[in-house]
Amino acid sequence: MAKRSDRQQERPGGRPEQPPGDDELLAGVETALAGLRGLRGDALDDAVYAAASALAASPAGPAAVGRVLLRAAARALRRAWEGGWQPADVVRLARRELTAAEARFTVDAVAAEARRYAPDTLGARWAAQLRDLDARVWWEADEAFLDGFAGRERLSRFETVACALGALRLAGGLPRIGAAGPLPGAGHRPADAPAAPPKMLARIRALLAKAESTQFAEEAEALSAKAQQLMARHSMDEALLAAHATGPVDGPGACRIGVEGPYKSAKALLLDAVAAANHCQSVWSSDYDFSTVVGFDADLELVELMYTSLLVQATTAMARAGDDHHARGRSRRTRDFRQSFLIAYAARIRDRLTVAARAEEATETEVLPVLAAREVAVGETAERMFPTTTAHRLKGRDADGWARGEEAADAAKLR
Repeated sequence: MAKRSDRQQERPGGRPEQPPGDDELLAGVETALAGLRGLRGDALDDAVYAAASALAASPAGPAAVGRVLLRAAARALRRAWEGGWQPADVVRLARRELTAAEARFTVDAVAAEARRYAPDTLGARWAAQLRDLDARVWWEADEAFLDGFAGRERLSRFETVACALGALRLAGGLPRIGAAGPLPGAGHRPADAPAAPPKMLARIRALLAKAESTQFAEEAEALSAKAQQLMARHSMDEALLAAHATGPVDGPGACRIGVEGPYKSAKALLLDAVAAANHCQSVWSSDYDFSTVVGFDADLELVELMYTSLLVQATTAMARAGDDHHARGRSRRTRDFRQSFLIAYAARIRDRLTVAARAEEATETEVLPVLAAREVAVGETAERMFPTTTAHRLKGRDADGWARGEEAADAAKLR
């Protein structure tokens, strides 16, 4: 019986072969990832398995492989950030396109990359995304990451490396998109903090939370309408302050809001309605499940608050109406019913929000020229960011769903 040798493999000249260093190993990972681009189906699977087998069996050992995979992830993610992507965008796409384990690897890679930046050099929205994703470094040292991830996911070392390559292939192949905020590590002024005063946000959140929880349509309508009035009042106050400021004033910015299925197009329409009523513009990127909202900081966070609340209200009302629709024996058209419901809901909400906001603005004639100038600035910024947008027309196909959607929008709480 042959004896197993623990000695390093020897070259023909008799000298032991040295395991590759981190830089050499990293170059191998980058080469493997480059070879995966453009592949699909069985060809992609075969290439991933071959590359994973070579890396998992590398004489450098699992500690070095894990360390280098995190370095490769940091490079890929930094390129994604420079191309306009943000953590929530990448993870949302990973959850849609990859396995659950690959998506969790993506979150860990985001956490590892974020270590490069001092906390005070991250924007408020960027930091909030990291918190929402629970992107944190749970491993003690990068050398322990590979085996730690394998144990947590109950994967073999080979499967873990294949998982990492799948995630890195996605992150490293993302196209450039329009930037929506400064890069991490660039340093941020205090203006990057939440624009609305804490007390104002607390009042709006409380009103919208009541609107989402009540079972009474009239109460919901009153609460949401009051929230919109507060939003309009805050926007006017901020516009007047900026107009009378003696120093430089920030121009419009942008933020991204996830718009996921089902019924993505109808939900994007609802977000556009909320944005338009609050002096913002929304551009939907259907391929990536998000909309980019362009506007002044005073309005962006409030748009997200209102949209999130109205989406909850619409989904709840749609489920109740859908149950009734199904009970009347029309289950074959449930999807058309719900799509039509949300389109009608968004169209009616657009009218109601606009009326509520403009009624509040009409009480302060001094602010109207200022708001008009800000809307022009928002439009110019959106045009620079998205010079080739395409209009998207939606049609409801279920008359009952349309009628029920309008009813729900009339009952939605805007105060």
